[in-house]
Amino acid sequence: MSEVPSLYDWAGGAPALERLTEVFYRKVAADSLLQPVFAHMDARHPQHVAKFIAEVFGGPAAYSIERGGHSHMIRQHLKRHLSEPMRRQWVNLLLDAADEAGLPADPEFRSAFLAYIEWGTRLALINSQPGVEVEAEQSMPKWGWGEAKGPYTG
Repeated sequence: MSEVPSLYDWAGGAPALERLTEVFYRKVAADSLLQPVFAHMDARHPQHVAKFIAEVFGGPAAYSIERGGHSHMIRQHLKRHLSEPMRRQWVNLLLDAADEAGLPADPEFRSAFLAYIEWGTRLALINSQPGVEVEAEQSMPKWGWGEAKGPYTG
């Protein structure tokens, strides 16, 4: 029996996730609801997010090594005052970007991909509200085929 590939490998590795985030953030820049949230985004932001998703999906731990892991990502959402309509638009644009970037369209991958997007955006929404603080160290979520391996930190 062969080993089951990680979501990272199945997606196409770093090149595929970099394509995804480049396409996605182009869409965000043209979106009237989300563009203000990312108006001052660093030009390398898409690459950072690609590394984060890569690590969550079973790829290299580059995001944790270079950026500080899950706690760092959560800190990026503090006091952003995200709304449910913003979260939903983020999800919609990312799904469109996945199609445009050529990520695998098989039901198993897209189910795992969407489950992670739903979990991650809901966590970002919670962490963007007033009064939320971040624990110093949090383990990086690890996402697989049909199973969530991330702690709820709300």
